[in-house]
Amino acid sequence: MKPKVQALGGPVARERRDGGQVKLSTFIPLKIRKRGASKVVVRPDGAVESPGRVTRQIDQPLLVALTRAFYWQQLLDDGVVDSGSEIAQRESLHHSTVNELLRLTLLEPAIIQSILAGQQPRCMSLLWFQRNPLPTDWVAQREVVARFDA
Repeated sequence: MKPKVQALGGPVARERRDGGQVKLSTFIPLKIRKRGASKVVVRPDGAVESPGRVTRQIDQPLLVALTRAFYWQQLLDDGVVDSGSEIAQRESLHHSTVNELLRLTLLEPAIIQSILAGQQPRCMSLLWFQRNPLPTDWVAQREVVARFDA
């Protein structure tokens, strides 16, 4: 007979005797929830580890794109080139690629700091930035990033 699962808020130990042997089983009331593509454990007290944040995992393609974007922006600011199209010709890239990456220079400094530290939400990747333009307002950007963790 299968024992009923009880969510009592604390671990429950059960003992079974099979042919003179004692088997112990422990039930820990945890919920497993799906958050995007990953699964997280919800503890009995309702606390959830921040599922989107990865400790010190630097997204190399995003970091390279951010570096290139700031370099290109410096070229534009210094008057070395006149437009993103000219950068695209020099770099043998499509002009839309250059313009997409130049949008990264409009990120709020705190978001840039988290990317450099490797503490951005896991789903915040270069591909995400290419498919989802962020608003230019920094407060609105913070709200978008806060939704990653929710």
